[in-house]
Amino acid sequence: MLNKLIFANLTHRPVRTLLSVLAIAVEVTMILTLVGVSHGTIDSTKNRAKAVGADIMVRPRGTSVISSLSGAPMSDKYLGLLLQQPHVTAVTGVVVQSLQFPDSVFGIDFAAFSKMSGGFRYLKGHDPVNDDDMIVDEDYAQKYHLHVGSGVNLIANQWHISGIVQSGQAARIGVKLKTLQELEGTPGHLTMIYVKLDDPGLADQVAEQLKSPLNDDQIYSLNALLAAYDVSNIGMLRDFIDVVILVAMVVGFIVVFMAMYTAVLERTREIGIIKAVGGSSGLVLSILLRETLLLAVGGTLLGIGLTYGSQWMMKHFEPGSLVQETVYAWWPVAGAIAIVGALLGAVVPGIKAVKQDVTEALSYE
Repeated sequence: MLNKLIFANLTHRPVRTLLSVLAIAVEVTMILTLVGVSHGTIDSTKNRAKAVGADIMVRPRGTSVISSLSGAPMSDKYLGLLLQQPHVTAVTGVVVQSLQFPDSVFGIDFAAFSKMSGGFRYLKGHDPVNDDDMIVDEDYAQKYHLHVGSGVNLIANQWHISGIVQSGQAARIGVKLKTLQELEGTPGHLTMIYVKLDDPGLADQVAEQLKSPLNDDQIYSLNALLAAYDVSNIGMLRDFIDVVILVAMVVGFIVVFMAMYTAVLERTREIGIIKAVGGSSGLVLSILLRETLLLAVGGTLLGIGLTYGSQWMMKHFEPGSLVQETVYAWWPVAGAIAIVGALLGAVVPGIKAVKQDVTEALSYE
């Protein structure tokens, strides 16, 4: 009987109920979308690092393992030095020129890269042949409507698309190494170096040994690199997620507070009748909290569904720019945040309902 009353109260005011559920859903969607994009972008970077086929990465001094790189501060003389070290079977260097986030142009020695990784997997076209040739991945090609033979202007130079590769392979945009070095005015210099070993299991040991001949440059095994790519290691991103969660919770609190406060005012006489026939204050509070819980659960389920919509939109309207994953572990977290915020929003209206005088409530018009 009580459950029927609760459902009747919610369906009696469908617009307010729908808006409350939708507001809580937006709160959940905000949280899950931000978390999904954070994890998706980081995992995409990790997958590109794996696709290189290297076991060790050498980065310039003064950079952290998770910082973005641009420019060419390292001498390519390191390549010959590295090849002389025990267990090293292949090395290749790249130059990185950052564009608008998250894109970068990679200058690549395609022959050395093929030896290390097996080469790019082409959907159409081939490696650059001429100095103005460029390859792009399928996401970048889809976003900017490019195909083999298209012209594109980047970093103040006109390029010719020679190939389109599968997404997730080391670089989204690639040109000849020497061409980018000349354009950047850094001949003989590199942004970072990849090293392949005869035994990947020795990566940590060899990385440590290489620090001496390379004058303590930032040298990481692939395992150390991948372990560092985590949301918890990026302070600004972690803090931003916390701020968004707080804002979303406040929004949910305000929406539920307004909805339930209005509901208490509209049902003053109803609450008086419940008390007059022997209903306790606890029963009145229970009714309001159960209604709030239903709104929160409904909003959580709808919010989870809406994250698939945001995921689809990013994939089709901004392919490759941002990658959103479905982080299932955050579903109960986002749900708990929404439910706690909603219940907190119902506390003050609930207390007001409990404190209503029966006589005044019955005389309310």
